[in-house]
Amino acid sequence: MKATEGNPSFGTGKPSPAEEALGAFAPKLVELTDQVLFGDIWKRPGLSPRDRSLITLSALIALNRTEQLGFHLEKGMDHGLTREEIVEAITHLAFYAGWPCGMSAAGAAKNLFARRTRSS
Repeated sequence: MKATEGNPSFGTGKPSPAEEALGAFAPKLVELTDQVLFGDIWKRPGLSPRDRSLITLSALIALNRTEQLGFHLEKGMDHGLTREEIVEAITHLAFYAGWPCGMSAAGAAKNLFARRTRSS
């Protein structure tokens, strides 16, 4: 399998988000991201992409991994999560993961929602 076959951009002629971010700097990490994570794990039949997005967002929020949060908020919305569901998940997680995690996630979500509204 080519390095780009498993990624969501395969067949579009565009590099994957991992290739854009890390390209030749970390080619094996890009390959694993595209082939294993998005080419295998995200495609497994046990959970829907929407459910996987909600789980991923929950983990990123709880672990305060804000650098990856924007990408996965966008992916979650593409997979059918609504703004209301995302805000509700963030509010719920603030009590379990900590207030700073919830507030950081809310800020990231607010910025994404504003960008999506402007580009619509």
